[in-house]
Amino acid sequence: MPGYAWVLEVRPGHEEEYKRRHDEIWPEMLEALRAAGIRNYNIFRHGLTLFGYFETDDLKRTQEILADDPVNARWGEWMGPIMKVEVDSATSFPFLLPKQFHME
Repeated sequence: MPGYAWVLEVRPGHEEEYKRRHDEIWPEMLEALRAAGIRNYNIFRHGLTLFGYFETDDLKRTQEILADDPVNARWGEWMGPIMKVEVDSATSFPFLLPKQFHME
């Protein structure tokens, strides 16, 4: 299954709040991610930098589903004040990182 990664930022002073919100992630947000085809989703933090990794069989379909999902929109609005998010206007999705190496 193809894997994808992104890099975003937590706004200074909001590191603990970011962690708390994900520790208490809404069940309906998890369902929205699953319904969009996302699996094996992980987010790591180094300082203010967030690194996300997820897998999906059909990236374009995943992006389209999440772009139209009202739960995802609400989550984005709720997280917006504590994060810096750069979104690709062509996909309405965070910019994805090009893979540089893979080891089987």
